[in-house]
Amino acid sequence: MEGKTLITGACGQIGTELTGALIERYGNTSVVASDIRRAASFDCEFVELDITDAAALSHTVRDLGVTRIIHLAAILSARAELDPELAYSVNVGGTKNILDAAVRWNVQQVFLPSTIAVFGPETPKDMVPVDTVTRPVSIYGISKLFGELLGLYFHRRYELDVRGLRLPGIVSWRAPPGGGTTDYAVEMIEHAVKNKNYTCFLRRNTVLPMMYMADAIDAILRLLDAPSSNLRYRTSYNVSSFSFSPADLEQELRKLFPDFSVSYEPDARQTIAEGWPRTLDISAAVSDWGFRSSYTFSSMVEDMVKHVSKKREYKVTGNSNR
Repeated sequence: MEGKTLITGACGQIGTELTGALIERYGNTSVVASDIRRAASFDCEFVELDITDAAALSHTVRDLGVTRIIHLAAILSARAELDPELAYSVNVGGTKNILDAAVRWNVQQVFLPSTIAVFGPETPKDMVPVDTVTRPVSIYGISKLFGELLGLYFHRRYELDVRGLRLPGIVSWRAPPGGGTTDYAVEMIEHAVKNKNYTCFLRRNTVLPMMYMADAIDAILRLLDAPSSNLRYRTSYNVSSFSFSPADLEQELRKLFPDFSVSYEPDARQTIAEGWPRTLDISAAVSDWGFRSSYTFSSMVEDMVKHVSKKREYKVTGNSNR
């Protein structure tokens, strides 16, 4: 795609790695990273941008000649419950501003990621299809469901090429997670590598869909490249690599760290997690645009431990049986 790709929320957990992947693919002169403040280094142009400022956003899109927007800026589930007004302003108002600017300045494509938080207590728990009950109870889920529907509206009304997928919990080592309900997974692995025990904020048997960052980046790039005519579900594709509970992760980490221990003290995030599915039906993403996963649960844990150990210069002890 000619022109420039603007990434909002580029300093976040996903944005940090997706920005690098896009620079590698298109070159650093074709990518513009943005966030409300600079909290990471990028080998491309960076713009401080508040997406709730509609005028500033519109001017940025116009002045930079943006032809694609990847909209990652958001207030995530746990943090959103602490400040619902901010979550609404960013997740609802900011998304509307993105779509308005895209239409005004003839942007060719907009990527709006969604989340499993769009599901709620009335959603089935296992092999949840794309089309199902979506009655979220968290402000994050409500705002993201609005984003799915608004993106679909802009596609139908203005023929804007909007596309998106529902991300599960993301596990990664490069950048810290940003206040989500599945952040425990990264925290638990980091504690194990540091030879520190961990207190988990979810119940031990809380199973949720998850995926490794490398597979999430690959999924996003595949969806961006897919022919528009292939997309049956513009903004709501389910993706996931595996599902696990905190107890599953604890057991897997003990293969490498035999003395590692986890205690469980559920907090308000447990209530959020209880409204989410255990497993997802990802067949639509597989058939429509070739979604696939390269990592299993075990290989993800092993790779995370390797990178976190190197990053923090801790020595890994114990033996793996793989």
